[in-house]
Amino acid sequence: MLEEILLSGFAEYSLPLDDRALERYRLYADALEETNKVMNLTAIEGEDETARLHFLDSAALLRLADFGGKHVIDVGTGAGFPGLALKIARPDISLVLLDSLDKRIGFLRETCEKLGLDDVSCVHARAEEAPKAWRGGFDIAVSRAVARLNVLCELCLPLVKTGGLFIAMKGSEHAEELREAKNAVRLLGGQVEAEKDYLIPGTEVRHSAILIRKIAETPPKYPRRWAQIKKQPL
Repeated sequence: MLEEILLSGFAEYSLPLDDRALERYRLYADALEETNKVMNLTAIEGEDETARLHFLDSAALLRLADFGGKHVIDVGTGAGFPGLALKIARPDISLVLLDSLDKRIGFLRETCEKLGLDDVSCVHARAEEAPKAWRGGFDIAVSRAVARLNVLCELCLPLVKTGGLFIAMKGSEHAEELREAKNAVRLLGGQVEAEKDYLIPGTEVRHSAILIRKIAETPPKYPRRWAQIKKQPL
């Protein structure tokens, strides 16, 4: 049962989980299941898999950084992971969910309304075309499995304030991506702070989070247009 899996998993993470959060995770899971029948939101289906591979996978980040009261953006959020799953566990997060597909953003807006979550902006846009007012405006940017790390850095680091954090969620085999992204991290004002592996409770699935600290302002010429980013990654 979803609630039992979450209670056990959060306990294993040594994270609190109250009844209101459990209720919201249930509503979220039901919304995913229902919408997935008519829209390709996620390949992960069923309550057990949703609880573990979406909700607990996302919640793992709460052990790696202090999200309390932070202004957070989830770039390429898809069906809301990890951003919306984090917001349920930490309602004091001020959250922007960003995705390039309007249908997904529509789903997220409806879901946030069902969950009674405020301080969440669901925005249909590409990261490289984000409003200039957002530049350097976020304490934390997160992204899960959207693109290779060098590309993700160019999309995400410009949005993070100096001193803030970019967290890229990756599979356990990420060493090559990290080597490939060294130049991008340096050019964009970042510094790799840590690589954290974690096991999703109740599974044999091991994932990694790469924590990149923003130590200097990103040069104004970044991010470039998508065609250029894709053609000539940093």
